[in-house]
Amino acid sequence: MVEVEFPGGVPAYLALTHTAVREILAGDNKTFLRDPSHWPALHDGSIPEDWPLRAIVQGGHLATMDGADHRRLRGLVGKAFTPARVQALEPRIQQIIDGLLDDVVAAGDGVDLVPAFTEALPMWVICELFGVPAEDRLRLREWTAALLAHTTPPEVAFATQNELQAFLHDLVERKQREPGDDLTSGLVQARDEGDSLTTDELVGVLWLMLVAGHETTVHLLGHAIVALAQSPGQLDLAKAGERWADVVEETLRYRHSVMMTSFRFTAEDVNVAGVHIPKGRAVGVVYQASGVDPAQHGESADRFDITREQTGHLGFGHGPRYCIGAPLARMESRLALASLYRRLPRLSLAIDPGVIPYSPSFFTIGPLSLPVNLGLTQP
Repeated sequence: MVEVEFPGGVPAYLALTHTAVREILAGDNKTFLRDPSHWPALHDGSIPEDWPLRAIVQGGHLATMDGADHRRLRGLVGKAFTPARVQALEPRIQQIIDGLLDDVVAAGDGVDLVPAFTEALPMWVICELFGVPAEDRLRLREWTAALLAHTTPPEVAFATQNELQAFLHDLVERKQREPGDDLTSGLVQARDEGDSLTTDELVGVLWLMLVAGHETTVHLLGHAIVALAQSPGQLDLAKAGERWADVVEETLRYRHSVMMTSFRFTAEDVNVAGVHIPKGRAVGVVYQASGVDPAQHGESADRFDITREQTGHLGFGHGPRYCIGAPLARMESRLALASLYRRLPRLSLAIDPGVIPYSPSFFTIGPLSLPVNLGLTQP
């Protein structure tokens, strides 16, 4: 545990080791709460009103709820992510992947895989799942990037949050008038049939699922492609044994998409990893650090190795907030990587990995650009 200071002079604690992160995640609904009303500094003038991260921290969504409210909403959303329902999506996801790869091949050498593939696929899947019209998907991606970037000016962050909330309210109204075969329509129906889901709660669920439901997979794919480019022996192993599921798990451990979670707040004085944290303080868990903790993953923790025996990484969390979309993210990423390297077995980066630009965010991190050579013609 370390005490840090965020821009604006905002203090917080960060958990870095596997053990510390796991302890905080396991105690989520007891000692470590997500409702920002438990953070006095946010409300007593200590933290500036224009602090840009307020747009994330104060968002009224599933990740900022605790206890019975969290369990109730999670239960409703969980009905959409059953193993059977996720498995039923596989043919459609494969179809989307194949279409995107057709476009990548048509674009030729120098094509940037981020907008063409690693962003497009998760964005398309989550929007199709929740019934977001095709013409709105680019806007949703732009809103997400602006909200999560710590370089976004405060006034832009708040305006972006307002625009996104307005869009989601409009989406709910449209699905009420014209329901479809999508999860938003299903949640609207649950609300209308008396499942104790208010419109604001429904919008909050959509906010989290649409933002977190694509952003993390975008960067998971980007990190995997970079790691495989830097470790050609691992790429050969993956191809030879169709070990794409192993690639996904090792990427989740080695270079997690989530730099740190949004904050939790201490409901009482607590000691974590020998560090005393007073009541009412903000605490974040750093997945990227815990994934390369040698105490958990051995002295080779900083090396990408798909043959490694996985010892329980925390890539999808732990405890009552374990990622509800984990089965979908795993399947989507496995299919995407298998298809990419089957279609383009000699794919290579057209950029030095050392100069790849990464997203400017405290919360999520991944490549912003991955120009590649397709390797379709022999030298």
